[in-house]
Amino acid sequence: MNLDRPIPPDPYALLPAVPAFRVTSDDFADGEPLHLRHTADGQNLSPQLSWSGFPSPTASFMVTCFDPDAPTPSGWWHWTVVNVPVAVTALPRDAGRPWVPGMPATALPVGAFQLRHDGGGLGYCGAAPPRGDRPHRYVFAVHALDVPELGIPDTATAALASFTALFHTLARAVMVGTFRH
Repeated sequence: MNLDRPIPPDPYALLPAVPAFRVTSDDFADGEPLHLRHTADGQNLSPQLSWSGFPSPTASFMVTCFDPDAPTPSGWWHWTVVNVPVAVTALPRDAGRPWVPGMPATALPVGAFQLRHDGGGLGYCGAAPPRGDRPHRYVFAVHALDVPELGIPDTATAALASFTALFHTLARAVMVGTFRH
């Protein structure tokens, strides 16, 4: 199958502009390839993320990972965490592990929860571009919100969370990892 197609724009360039703040990772550098452990072929671990410099009215955060290069009309949501308390400024590696009864608790802060990714599972869905496709961009974003809770159910889609957050976003921090088979 031929996967040649135009390169989609930065997904946040299509939204109303908001101020930026800083997000970093101990696991990858902005614009660089993700380690195999953060892919579906590897350990499927969400990367460590830390953020700073967000505006003082921030009341909570939403953390997302989106692949605009997926060969679909709507990209691919890999991870969405909502209601991250404002006092939390980092998520450790593997915070995106879904909670399973009988297993250790997730590393998410109290009150935060994950939505289903576009593969249908809960939590982080590692990078998994089609074999032979060009490198995909995995856009990790931390959204500083003006509300302590986004007010969506845990059954909401990532698209609904992003739409709802748009009206509460004070600032956004973005870094991009890449991956190709």
